[in-house]
Amino acid sequence: MIAKTAVLLVGSLFGSLAMAEGCHVLTRSASPGVEAVETESCYEFRGLPQGSINWSCSNESQETLGTKQEKVAKCETNYDASCSASITQETLANHKSSSTNPPANEPNVPDDAKVVTYYYGLADKAQARNDCERGGGEWQDR
Repeated sequence: MIAKTAVLLVGSLFGSLAMAEGCHVLTRSASPGVEAVETESCYEFRGLPQGSINWSCSNESQETLGTKQEKVAKCETNYDASCSASITQETLANHKSSSTNPPANEPNVPDDAKVVTYYYGLADKAQARNDCERGGGEWQDR
């Protein structure tokens, strides 16, 4: 009985790390002279507790490209390509921020934590791939 209770308790503690959460992003240009590289994407944080995505998935962008972000239970599986990169403290606020050499022993970010971005209907696949790889990410075509 005690062993069964301990297993349930441990499972509930780690269960929140296994649940997926995503942020669906729609990007449109606010200016006819500025083209969007990606128009629709969705990203997930892996290896972090549930709710970690809340701060980065907001509609507070002041960029030239207008973005609308919406938290979703999970990203759609009909993506064209994906980029997987290490999470840093900065990534928690800006999902596009990653590093080829994240700082060692960065507080509150597990070593194996990843941000995975899924791209749908890319306008410029080569540029998106370049952005991914230059930021230390691993690109995967589908």
